[in-house]
Amino acid sequence: MGVASDALFRFTAQLRRIELVAPRSSIGKNTVHAMQSGVVWGYISLVEGMVARIKRDMGEMGTNAKVIVTGGLSRLIAPNSTVVDIVDPNLTLDGLRIIYELNKDSSK
Repeated sequence: MGVASDALFRFTAQLRRIELVAPRSSIGKNTVHAMQSGVVWGYISLVEGMVARIKRDMGEMGTNAKVIVTGGLSRLIAPNSTVVDIVDPNLTLDGLRIIYELNKDSSK
């Protein structure tokens, strides 16, 4: 989401940098709200569409699958999505720390 937003700002002549917040409506009444809607609601729709496809492809196992969002923008996606079960912004960093600690002891 951040990369897409930054690309709009950097590679177009007239668009300015926008704050990544969910606008009240998906229909933008001005340029900033239209950009926020496209980036934020577009990515949320992407996540929801991918989750639906993955659960469908998993068949019966997909019915109990949990959706975990991670990273800094997870707090923007989660409250605006119908598919998120768990928010853990530090999941990736915690996993890397655990891997580091496991390997640190085994290298001695």
